[in-house]
Amino acid sequence: MMRTLFLSLGAALALSACASEDAGADRYEPQAYVQTTPPEWTADAVIYQVNTRQFTKEGTFKAAQEHLPRLAEMGVDIVWLMPIHPIGEVNRKGGMGSPYAVKDYRAINPDLGTEEEFRGFVDAAHGLGMKVILDWVANHSAWDNPLTQAHPEWYTRTPEGGLMPPEGTDWSDVVDFDYSQAGLREYMTGSLVYWVREFGIDGYRADVAGYVPTDFWETARAELDAVKPVFMLAEWDSRDLHRNAFDATYAWEWKEVMQKVARGESGAGAMRGYFAGQKVSWPHAAMRMMYTDNHDQNSWDGIASQIYGPAYEAAIALSFTAHGIPLIYNGQEADLDRQLAFFEKDEIEWKQGRYDPLFRQLIALKTAERALWNGDQGAPMIDVPNSASDDVFAFVRGQGADRVFAVFNLSPRAQAVRFDLARHHGDYRDALSGDEISFGAESELALDPWGYRIFTAE
Repeated sequence: MMRTLFLSLGAALALSACASEDAGADRYEPQAYVQTTPPEWTADAVIYQVNTRQFTKEGTFKAAQEHLPRLAEMGVDIVWLMPIHPIGEVNRKGGMGSPYAVKDYRAINPDLGTEEEFRGFVDAAHGLGMKVILDWVANHSAWDNPLTQAHPEWYTRTPEGGLMPPEGTDWSDVVDFDYSQAGLREYMTGSLVYWVREFGIDGYRADVAGYVPTDFWETARAELDAVKPVFMLAEWDSRDLHRNAFDATYAWEWKEVMQKVARGESGAGAMRGYFAGQKVSWPHAAMRMMYTDNHDQNSWDGIASQIYGPAYEAAIALSFTAHGIPLIYNGQEADLDRQLAFFEKDEIEWKQGRYDPLFRQLIALKTAERALWNGDQGAPMIDVPNSASDDVFAFVRGQGADRVFAVFNLSPRAQAVRFDLARHHGDYRDALSGDEISFGAESELALDPWGYRIFTAE
């Protein structure tokens, strides 16, 4: 009997030791950094930014709604509307002011239309299979926002006690919020929920998201997702925002690298280095928004086709085929050829653009090829070494018959390129021309200056 007891105790201790070892081993298993789950419809999504004021002659939701069938036919998935709220009048810039100087977070700018017209825009987009996200300005309000009187404690103060713009900026038309105030956090979260619950919008683009504490965004995301799954895009470039708050962040560094390449200040090595850094230091699930134009660049930096010059088309193609979520800006498909005034009415000239067919082809390609999908729904980029590595950037995404092989000549020199390894070998079809091609050990590929080729496996 005693011997049996000892054996039982020994077995129990052994089992306990094994359980402890198993529990200890668990802590060494890789853990996913990103804890949020993006909506299913973001997997292959393409974003289109709309400045409602400038988008049509009328500058209204009702007029913009007439463009929705065209955007849906292009393949656009997410329509991002710049701020739709009433604009402050005190310290206003220009004649019409900045839409980022928000006077009332739960109202609509009457210049853009009525609540019912906005609801009609959202419903029409949904009926065409598209989603709508709003631009949200959580960091600051207009000087004459009623909150400055009703809740003066919600605002940052100068040493003398006055209201102030966000520190270190020239944003003289707005005043800074103080996010140490729980009441402000509750109000702002409630306002975010309001537009999702009452109008059915599908998420937000957060203006200067890094100027607002991350824990605010994390709480807001949880409350929004409790209403419906939303897509959250941060105007910021920080990995920590992806953990529990945002699905996508701005790939500012990609834009900077691409523009340096276009100016001849960098080459393919800089682009290769950028994506290598992304691969090792950012979670694969993080969607990085890549763009060749947006409202800030167009208004303050210049015209995209001039900024990128002869590299413009290659830059557009790379933004759709690399690991990231692509953006099209407000008339870019109509070859927007001037800087739109930011504080005044300045209508887009709509025409059949040179780049419209390219955008359509690239959207169709991204939709059809799962390797090119966003975040962890898409495949990682695998570098393909080549004989002109200073000028040519090549990569494969996916495996077997689901591969996409892309080659970009990031230089003003024609290239005849050979590839050192077999990572891309196989039979392909040119994604844009439809031509068939095979790659093997002796294959060579000719590229025009700033030329590119995208191939899908057969």
